[in-house]
Amino acid sequence: MDEQHWEDMYGGREQVFSGNPNGVLVAEVTGLPPGQALDVGCGEGADALWLARHGWLVTAVDISRTALRRAARTGADLADRVAWAYADLEAAPPPAGAFDLVSAHYFPLRRRPGHTALRGLLAAVAPGGTLLFVGHDLADLPPRGDGAPDPADYYQPGEVAGLLGDDWTVLADETRPRAAPAPPGTHHTHDTVLRARRIR
Repeated sequence: MDEQHWEDMYGGREQVFSGNPNGVLVAEVTGLPPGQALDVGCGEGADALWLARHGWLVTAVDISRTALRRAARTGADLADRVAWAYADLEAAPPPAGAFDLVSAHYFPLRRRPGHTALRGLLAAVAPGGTLLFVGHDLADLPPRGDGAPDPADYYQPGEVAGLLGDDWTVLADETRPRAAPAPPGTHHTHDTVLRARRIR
């Protein structure tokens, strides 16, 4: 799933997703004091715009320039609260210790030796900040077709929880039913959810 894959996906339709924020984001972030947030793999921007409307200053990154342009148009009224940025987080990590919230929903971060890209993402959470890492429950996924990516090649929230270490407190590491119906044509009925706070 390289840059061209995502460009083709977003370029092939006027709108790919519903425009609503992810239910886990709303459930887990409501009540947190707003600060600086990093929305990883922001797509068409629904999560970033929800955060901005709830007081957060958001850096929203994606590898698809088409998605970023679409998100910026949708959120033109919040241009002072959201910075839309092209980024390949496997190639260059975000700034260390810069964010009170790092949110990654269904972000396909490929597993690498030494966990370099993942550790860069974790390091972006400031002390006292929150990591929210959400994935599809693999039990929901249909059999993999020829040439389809293997979910086992990508980090799952439970695996990330096991790599956090003593600088973190895990607040949630679980599988739960989706708060909204699965997108048309998918079998996505459950989320795997990691929420953790960096303590130092």
